[in-house]
Amino acid sequence: MTYTRKVLSASLLAIFFMGIIFSHALAQESLKIDIFGPGQDRINIFVAPPNPLEDDTFIEKQSPEKIRSLLKENLNLLPFLNNTRDGEILGGPEVKGVRGADIDFRKFSLSRVDMLVTIGVDQREGPPGSVEIRAFEIFGQRMVLGKAYTLHDPDQIPQMVRRFCADLMEYLTGHGDFFRSVLAFERKIGEVKEIWTVNPSGRDLRQLTSLGAIALSPDWSRDGEKIAFSLLRDNQHYLGVLNKTTRDVRVYDLPGNTVIAPTFSPNGHIAVSIDPMGRPDIYWLDTSFRMDRPIMEHWAIDVSPSFDRTGRRMAFASGRLGNPHIFVLDLESNQVRRVSYDGRYNTNPTISPDGRYIAFTRQTPEGHRVFLSDLDTGRERQISFGPGNDEDPSFAPDGYFIAFSSSRSGNYKLYLTTRNGDTPVLIPTGDSHATAPAWGIEQDF
Repeated sequence: MTYTRKVLSASLLAIFFMGIIFSHALAQESLKIDIFGPGQDRINIFVAPPNPLEDDTFIEKQSPEKIRSLLKENLNLLPFLNNTRDGEILGGPEVKGVRGADIDFRKFSLSRVDMLVTIGVDQREGPPGSVEIRAFEIFGQRMVLGKAYTLHDPDQIPQMVRRFCADLMEYLTGHGDFFRSVLAFERKIGEVKEIWTVNPSGRDLRQLTSLGAIALSPDWSRDGEKIAFSLLRDNQHYLGVLNKTTRDVRVYDLPGNTVIAPTFSPNGHIAVSIDPMGRPDIYWLDTSFRMDRPIMEHWAIDVSPSFDRTGRRMAFASGRLGNPHIFVLDLESNQVRRVSYDGRYNTNPTISPDGRYIAFTRQTPEGHRVFLSDLDTGRERQISFGPGNDEDPSFAPDGYFIAFSSSRSGNYKLYLTTRNGDTPVLIPTGDSHATAPAWGIEQDF
């Protein structure tokens, strides 16, 4: 095994990841979780109180305790992990240090802990200081992940914690993009809606647009550099395209009277529902954001395109059967397949990155709910249950998590669930209405 230090400077995060090398046999015995399997395993994880790396005492305890608190907070977002409480640890929650030799594995085994996370902090050069975070499998009594960081500012702690959680989730499931992702969404204040972003834990809440109008339905480009959205201003519909780096917003006037749910395809082109023929159809835009060729033309209303990661499948909503239903288009064969059969109002489709699942909103007697359709089996099931209305589902890049908006608390807020329908978790975004979440990957994470 090798163990190297990672430095986070105040202006630039310079990353040097520690590599851990296992033999094939050892790797086969490692604790893993198949989040996409027919059943979902749960493991018990415990984040131990932090310890000084060198001195016997901390210069100040605020930073070490914040690291531990944020680790527990972030890991609590993962439904396949059960955070063991301090009082459940036989003989007390403390460990003597961060290394395997400092751990009484027997007491954690008797406390039914599967994985232990230790935190070591060296504050000799001033808080927050150098930090080491390690994860151990209790049964095998071995370290499976170790990271070292140097922090120059307490504001770097949340990002450090997210980095570690991403690497830990990657180790456990093979997918760590959840903690590397960011959500764009609509936030309503008064009569105005602007585009904001937040990470899945509810931190780094940021306003991206200040247009003083109504900005709707944001969607990320695959490189994370642009956000497309609909803009309603002066009783006109426009396409808005935001450059995330410069915060510059370009506004484009498209043919017709409507611009509905612009969506980036994997090749970087935008598909959008516009009505140059007097009815909303789905068109490609060219690289200059001008109307190109139609993707879906029909006498009925066709809206809300959503692409899988290959760009071969596009889910959309259509009124061609008299009521809104969900369909999927194979862009290679141009064949259209009906997805939803029940209900009289099905909207807001989002297709999973692998193209197998479509989540969408259905109006039920109890309110709007999120449903999931398996395109391989044709089976459908409800994955949200209110109260209030649950709308605007959006698949995360890992194809496991789904964000949606809900009025269950009175105001519309953002929530996290999974394609298994796990208990929704609130994403804090403040007091204002928050709707239409859309996932992107933080390229500078």
